[in-house]
Amino acid sequence: MKKVLFAPLLAAAGGFGLAVQDAPGNAQIRQSVKDPVVSDAVRPFHINVPEAELAELRRRVLATRWPGRETVKDQSQGVKLDKIQALVHYWGTGYNWRKAEKKLNALPQFVTTIDGLDIQFVHVRSKHPNALPLIMTHGWPGSIFELLKVIGPLTDPTAYGGHAEEAFDLVLPSMPGYGFSEKPKDTDWDADRIAKAWAILMKRLGYKHYVSQGGDWGSVVADKMAHQKPEGLLGIHVNMPATVPADVAKALNNGDPAPAGLSDKEKAAFKSLAYLYTKGSGYAAMMVTRPQTLGYGLTDSPAGLAAFFYDKFNEWTYSGGDADKAFTKDEMLDDITLYWLTNTAVSSAQLYWENNANNFNAVDISIPAAITVFPGEIYQAPRSWAERSYHKLIYFNEVDKGGHFAAWEQPELFSAELRAAFKSLRGVTN
Repeated sequence: MKKVLFAPLLAAAGGFGLAVQDAPGNAQIRQSVKDPVVSDAVRPFHINVPEAELAELRRRVLATRWPGRETVKDQSQGVKLDKIQALVHYWGTGYNWRKAEKKLNALPQFVTTIDGLDIQFVHVRSKHPNALPLIMTHGWPGSIFELLKVIGPLTDPTAYGGHAEEAFDLVLPSMPGYGFSEKPKDTDWDADRIAKAWAILMKRLGYKHYVSQGGDWGSVVADKMAHQKPEGLLGIHVNMPATVPADVAKALNNGDPAPAGLSDKEKAAFKSLAYLYTKGSGYAAMMVTRPQTLGYGLTDSPAGLAAFFYDKFNEWTYSGGDADKAFTKDEMLDDITLYWLTNTAVSSAQLYWENNANNFNAVDISIPAAITVFPGEIYQAPRSWAERSYHKLIYFNEVDKGGHFAAWEQPELFSAELRAAFKSLRGVTN
């Protein structure tokens, strides 16, 4: 194996997203912030993208200048031309952002200022008494769109085959620099700082006890919260756990063979991570080292942004490399269009630059933690590694479908996993 140039820079190969000037129209999009800001105030939030912004997007989409076709028959050179052309053509001719906007505006949305930034979030209280408060964090290239399908099953379990005592109150924030949350104005908005902000948010909403969940960057934030142990945090659930032991991490970093003595599941995990390190981490290396440079193309070209994201949808869904089998075109474009309209290609990528660490390497978590392993995840964490990283592992389960975007791909299975994962932490008065 050749030594991997950017292995130390895989901030996100575990992390998977307003300091730049806002795009025209952003002030109108974030219209709830017109009101005077009161310290600690939680203000209603409503989205209304100006029609001129949507018309400009369609113009750019239909004027795309395409490159030549790939010279291979597979996706080893990246997204295939015919596939991205089909998605982008639909974006310019058939996609309707107003449906996505209506979907978001139908939810209780709010904004509040924490540590100098406006944080936008969805807050859905269950109709069931004694619901367990849960803050869930999205990842990159995702957004709160990837979490919307689990709102019903989690807040109203009786409508989805569950029981009233399994209900959650949900808090779904957009990370700083993502979606309609404000872009950081300075450096140091890393996962540690986001974790602290989330603890403030839950306290501000009046919750004395709660749990935290995340995948991708959301897993990193949940791990950071568990490490910080804010008052009231009962436990966490992650679906991209950080479990890689030091000797395995060293071998991966150096491009060496797997250490001797690994079990079959540990060998499989090593193989998946070795692929990521050698062939799957180029996107992360760019964002870790040059988010600003990368951002000029992603900010100017809708097709470029769509291709960059579609590449990861293909690779990280449990779909055999074809994201169209996991998501509809509308679902993918809701997410991509959100990044475009909020001009967050650069600000979301800056999180990688801030978090120049390997988010798969073993953590040291001592509060109750739960893990679900999905078959389409970047790697399938072995229980043997998980127990060495999460010392109070209250739940560990391997399921048979779903990938990196687990809540988006398999919402009912994902919701059932969270009900089971947090069952032992219920009963605390909120």
